[in-house]
Amino acid sequence: MTNAKEQLRDMVMAAERTVAFTGAGISTECGIPDFRSPGGIWSKYRPIDFQTFMASAEARREALTRYIKVRESVGSPRPGRGHRALARLAGEGRLTHVITQNIDGLHQASGLEAGQVIELHGNGTYAHCLACGRRHELDWVAAELEARPGAPHCLDCGGIVKTATISFGQAMPVEEMRRAEAATLACDLFLAIGSSLVVYPAAGFPLMASRNGAKLVIVNREPTDMDDAADLVVHDDIGDVLEVFLP
Repeated sequence: MTNAKEQLRDMVMAAERTVAFTGAGISTECGIPDFRSPGGIWSKYRPIDFQTFMASAEARREALTRYIKVRESVGSPRPGRGHRALARLAGEGRLTHVITQNIDGLHQASGLEAGQVIELHGNGTYAHCLACGRRHELDWVAAELEARPGAPHCLDCGGIVKTATISFGQAMPVEEMRRAEAATLACDLFLAIGSSLVVYPAAGFPLMASRNGAKLVIVNREPTDMDDAADLVVHDDIGDVLEVFLP
């Protein structure tokens, strides 16, 4: 792995604009399991799709209750080596953006500025009103579920409150997708880190970068269907690989 780490470091040092694309694998060392793996959280607390969520207060209550249980099981994770390495590269001006499939907020917690993080699947650290957009903290959601039947309503407009994540069946966020495409097309090095690269449309960005002339690096424990398209593939622990960028 040493040669691969050195090659990765050399590629990053030589690039003018690097973009990182991150999936669940960068957060596993933080105690956040890969939700899709057998025996993962989704096998116990199956997510409810968007149409079902919107259909009834009972479904909304069940969805929020399941999410609070997931939150309790995960605890309060802290950024891992991979998050800190990317934040360091951003601080040095080598990394322009992190496009992430993750909803854990750990890239922001690692020191990245909010404008540098593009969350394709939303953020699971808070809830918001689908009507007016007001933010509602998850502690408040949990208290509301405990205090009364039904599903919580927005404190401002009475609208539907949902976690600020993109659920199955919910439209991808237009502005985030636009920003991700712009960042991808502007980079000359694209790092796909800890993603199985099977969840579309998000997984289309690595190939978009490669077809636009950027170098493509894939760092993941397991092989992906895009490995053959990459200029460098590293199958190893994410933190072990990215710590080459830490002091």
